[in-house]
Amino acid sequence: MTPVALSVAGWDSGGGAGVGADLQVFRAHGVHGVGAVTLVTAQNTLGVQAVQVMDPALVRAQLESVLSDFPVGAVKVGALGSAGVVRAVAEVLRAVRVPVVVDPVLVSTSGRALLAPDALEVFRRELLPLAALVTPNLPEAEVLLGWPAGALSGGLPVEWAAPWPALVKGGHGLGDVLVDVLALHGMRRALTAARRESRHTHGTGCALSSAVAARLACGEGLVEAVTGAHAYVQAALAGAPGLGAGHGPLGVPVVGVGAPS
Repeated sequence: MTPVALSVAGWDSGGGAGVGADLQVFRAHGVHGVGAVTLVTAQNTLGVQAVQVMDPALVRAQLESVLSDFPVGAVKVGALGSAGVVRAVAEVLRAVRVPVVVDPVLVSTSGRALLAPDALEVFRRELLPLAALVTPNLPEAEVLLGWPAGALSGGLPVEWAAPWPALVKGGHGLGDVLVDVLALHGMRRALTAARRESRHTHGTGCALSSAVAARLACGEGLVEAVTGAHAYVQAALAGAPGLGAGHGPLGVPVVGVGAPS
């Protein structure tokens, strides 16, 4: 049977991130993708011009519809927009026994807020405990932990213990080598990659989290899925098509982990 993964995220009209990009990554892994749109953006490679958050009842209806009919094997959660949407998503997923990968999209690449300030505590309290993996970058990790901005500028301290299973991304740091740290049940593993001089990096976080979800839906273990997804993103960066005048989208290399779809 073809594996199925669910993307719960926003709609990027430029196609570089959100549900549209997640579905492409799922397909590239041989996984059928279903989606629940949480917010809609007017967006291109130069930035986000407008955002409309969906009614929580509509988000819930989308989730209940696909989950009642498709054998979803993993879920990727991205931008949610409001406290009401966070609650609706958490309430539905709490009853679903499949791995959930949470990409905490708080702000767009261009600086547009994609999670209301009053939703942050709800996000921490209701959604993060459901996660098989959380994939923040360093600034997002600081916000989720309630730490001062810049506290993790040098990377994760050696003694740091994640309050949730995490892949903390270091792509916003300085230097020629980027280090992501997988912190999982007392285990720490560093995943490194050379920094690429490119402006075509939009959707990197979405590609990583959706690739992890796709691989989990195919039956891989979490460490194996993270390692494979990390390598997938490097290939996607190398294959970026060079579209747009700003931060362009990644490529979509086909790896076919799951059954043909």
